[in-house]
Amino acid sequence: MKSWQQRERAREILSKEVGYVSKPHGGRLRVALAFPNTYFVGMSNLGFQTVYKLFNAEDDIVCERVFLPPKTELAAQLSDRAPLVTIESQTPVNQFDIFAFSVSFEWDYTNVLTLLRLAGLKPRATDRTRRDPLVMIGGAVTFVNPEPLALFADVIAAGEGEALIPALLTAFKGASDRDDLLRRLVGERGFYVPSFYDVQHGTDGTIEAFVPKEGTGAPATVKKAALKTTEAVDPPATTIFTPDTEFGSRFLVEVVRGCANLCRFCWAGYNYLPVRAFPKDRILQLAESARRHSNHAGLVSIALCDHPEIEEILTRLVDMGYSISPASLRLDDLTPTILNLLRKSGERTITIAPEVGSDRLRRVINKTITNEDIFAAAEMIFESGFDNLKLYFMIGLPTETEEDLVAIRDMTLQLREIMLRHQRARGHIGRIVGSVNPLVPKPGTAYQWLPMEDDGSIERKIRRMRSLMAGIDNVYVNIKSERHSFYQALLSLGDRRVAAAIEVAERNGGNWRAAVAESGVDADFFVFRDRSADKVLPWDIIDGGVKDNFFRSEFDKGLREEWTLPVKRQKENALLLTVLQ
Repeated sequence: MKSWQQRERAREILSKEVGYVSKPHGGRLRVALAFPNTYFVGMSNLGFQTVYKLFNAEDDIVCERVFLPPKTELAAQLSDRAPLVTIESQTPVNQFDIFAFSVSFEWDYTNVLTLLRLAGLKPRATDRTRRDPLVMIGGAVTFVNPEPLALFADVIAAGEGEALIPALLTAFKGASDRDDLLRRLVGERGFYVPSFYDVQHGTDGTIEAFVPKEGTGAPATVKKAALKTTEAVDPPATTIFTPDTEFGSRFLVEVVRGCANLCRFCWAGYNYLPVRAFPKDRILQLAESARRHSNHAGLVSIALCDHPEIEEILTRLVDMGYSISPASLRLDDLTPTILNLLRKSGERTITIAPEVGSDRLRRVINKTITNEDIFAAAEMIFESGFDNLKLYFMIGLPTETEEDLVAIRDMTLQLREIMLRHQRARGHIGRIVGSVNPLVPKPGTAYQWLPMEDDGSIERKIRRMRSLMAGIDNVYVNIKSERHSFYQALLSLGDRRVAAAIEVAERNGGNWRAAVAESGVDADFFVFRDRSADKVLPWDIIDGGVKDNFFRSEFDKGLREEWTLPVKRQKENALLLTVLQ
């Protein structure tokens, strides 16, 4: 796409938006903020909208957006070599001080490289010059494991934007040049400069140490930046409304950050500790202001019902005339009142995550509910008038047996019977939609040392699940392939050496099998190897606050089939006291 076409497209986008920010550039820190996917996807991402708002809330910063062109236009834009421009002012990205990326998903890693090339920048940091914008990569994936992206970033921002952005501005104002800025940033919590470290490997290929380079001032580990309290900040919420997004003009708002349950597989539960509810009054004020632009509210959280005033929030939103879509609901906190409010708002589907079909395996993964709880919740859900139920399951978990796979089928059948019993008299039968995903062991969890289950075993389980779930009326099941999960695991568990495969996959259109072969990356080393004896893990460079001995203890408790009760129910919780120290 030529420059004039980019400018025309940007002006067309702005004509449909409400809430974007336009500032003069003079005398301000200029940030081009990229979401490494299309506008349609990126503008539905609450984290991206939040960072845009936080940057522009600073008078000394002007932040403008940029996205990946649609597939139909991408090849032409790459061949035209027209410089990538921002939406707000149609200024070439390479004229900004900072090119910042908000990355939420591993599959977007190749898109980071594509956007760098579209901007006329070399993907690897070592190939860029001081005249180029500072490339900063942040987002949820970077404080889980930043290493696969480390060679492409000048700076990685690890943590929550509310804590990172003020520190960035302070460092920028005091810096005399780029080198000085980088040295100042490593003195702030959450900023990781990969070039300031040498990574030492043993003869077996494992990491022995991250060694800070002399004179850089880089710390041994980078502490994640996080808010200690949400009382003084606005909850993240939609600020730009446009119909051209995945969710349309939906008002999204974060209600609670973190989750008290600490399921042993869940990186988000650990990495967003401690649990922090956003102020009810501010949530409702933002919803009131947004009502003229939207009639549908999406409530974002890992555990919606952890908000102590969730019933009042839902009541007020219904009174405002919102239809309400919650994220997946934790069953242990579900109440008839909450369900009735959601149904009154017009919601017809509830999403829950049993994860597995047996109580035994649920104790292994620390999902602190039972089948009895799940069936009781289903009775409430369908009695409240909901038509449909979405279910999330996993396979490939520690200690899993054939009986556990059959238990998923049996649970689904029982849930279907509950649905039919409530709906037959109404003359309308809904459906149950299940999603089954192989476990990808994640950094920063009790399963971070585990190898992923081998392809052959996972493929057999997938075939078995398809056989078990076939032909059940009103039940539809999607089972993710083992190859998809394998490459996701490579990007989740890899270190800097994975960068070579990302580069090839970006060039070849996402053929990961060919990319791994051409780059020579030993994918099995990262995916199928037990890491329990490793001295250093790739993601240890970021200190997320939860210590390894806690994770090891949790893993051992899982093998003993023991629960750890949700932290909100413990009187003394040493874990939370150390998270933000």
